[in-house]
Amino acid sequence: MGIMKLIVGLGNPGPKYKGTRHNAGFMVVDKLADKYNIRLQKEEKKALVAKERIKGEKVILAKPQTFMNESGLAVQKLASYYNIDAADVLVIYDDLDLEQGELKIKPKGGHGGHNGLRSVINCLGESSFARVRIGIGRPEYRSVTDYVLGKFSSDERKNVEDTITKGSKAVELFLDGNLNKAMNKYN
Repeated sequence: MGIMKLIVGLGNPGPKYKGTRHNAGFMVVDKLADKYNIRLQKEEKKALVAKERIKGEKVILAKPQTFMNESGLAVQKLASYYNIDAADVLVIYDDLDLEQGELKIKPKGGHGGHNGLRSVINCLGESSFARVRIGIGRPEYRSVTDYVLGKFSSDERKNVEDTITKGSKAVELFLDGNLNKAMNKYN
């Protein structure tokens, strides 16, 4: 059967958080799921998951249901249960340090102050997994918490939709084994 890949979008569960800046990772996973007509309905290992084949690869799409700050619990449980190495994990998340609409792909790195990513690194015990960072920009005059938990304005939506689409295409390149190609194309 071959190696399985784990694609994780970070966000917060529930209707209250749908469409918020902090749920950019969920949005990329949803975009990919829509493209391949996949439904993330099964709750397993503290995440909404779907196990499918995408581009010939066995893939688990996951949206942790633990809330952002404990996302690592779901990632660790899934990776452990399905015996998935960190090199076959891709985490997608919002990033305040990138301008809105920017996208960056990295093969590994630190948490950069992102609590969801910090949790994933702590729970996996390593940081050598790929990531797709979705730029949401930094607020000028309001608290970071209020900003990340706020919804995108109608003006911001178009810009973000384009970035979400690019993010899903970057995930497809990762699945093809072309992380370098994805970095060259989108960074």
